[in-house]
Amino acid sequence: MALPPIFDRLRLPVIGSPLFIISVPDLVIAQCKAGIVGSFPALNARPQSLLDEWLDRITEELAAWDRANPDVPAAPFAVNQIVHRSNDRLEADLHTCAKWKVPIVITSLGARPELNDAVHSWGGITLHDVIDDRFAHKAVEKGADGLILVATGAGGHAGRLNPFPFVQEVREWFDGPIILSGAIATGRAVLAAQVLGADLAYIGSPFIATDEANAVDAYKQGIVEGRAADIVYSNLFTGIHGNYLRSSVVAAGLNPDKLPESDPSAMNFGGAKAWKEIWGSGQGIGAVTAVEPAAVKIERLKKEYAAAKAALI
Repeated sequence: MALPPIFDRLRLPVIGSPLFIISVPDLVIAQCKAGIVGSFPALNARPQSLLDEWLDRITEELAAWDRANPDVPAAPFAVNQIVHRSNDRLEADLHTCAKWKVPIVITSLGARPELNDAVHSWGGITLHDVIDDRFAHKAVEKGADGLILVATGAGGHAGRLNPFPFVQEVREWFDGPIILSGAIATGRAVLAAQVLGADLAYIGSPFIATDEANAVDAYKQGIVEGRAADIVYSNLFTGIHGNYLRSSVVAAGLNPDKLPESDPSAMNFGGAKAWKEIWGSGQGIGAVTAVEPAAVKIERLKKEYAAAKAALI
């Protein structure tokens, strides 16, 4: 199945994943101008009224770019919505997204038919992130247009499945858009995701180490200096298993090798300690060598991707 026309503007088959606190308009706009989908969590805009201002700015700046650069139009942008019942902003945030006709809505931690219907009503599409085949079936049954397969090694909330069987099992029955997430940090890895059967790659942690990211310098440097072995998998901080930088766990006075289990029913997505002091990261950060503009990072990914494709011919 061909990708929806909304992805025709991509100059690299990549979605920049929505990073809690980190993804702000500066980063989203830079990603879209460089030819990949830029995204951000609606909850990053605080207070809720700020979401309207962000969508106004993103929409207008990308439209201005398109007028000035008709040969290389900007890629579409996406807004991530946390569907879990703990998110008391969902209805208001969805109403704001409807006002601006957000082209792509990424849904997490729950799938609701009425949300998918709402996005479809203004011409948008929905992509739902899942950690296994069972949740993938549920998301599609409830109307999701595409699936983000969050495999092992992904930054933030991540699953345990290896991408090889994960993509294969979902692709056996689903011919819609598949986006693969999990330790993808190079152009070669983007191509590998497509060889496995995915349509697009989902890249997050490398964009923490960019000029536009809303992260403290120590966090950005931690991404540059970190390797796969520096990632800790735990559900302590939000109630859901995720991957975090070992150095930030140690700095918080915790033993990363002996973290207690948390109660999944006590989910916490807004706690300052969980997200400002404990830093999320995926296992692919060994490929990140410098803090630089997002456009520079994306240009490198394009060159690596092109070289990898050429090597296969």
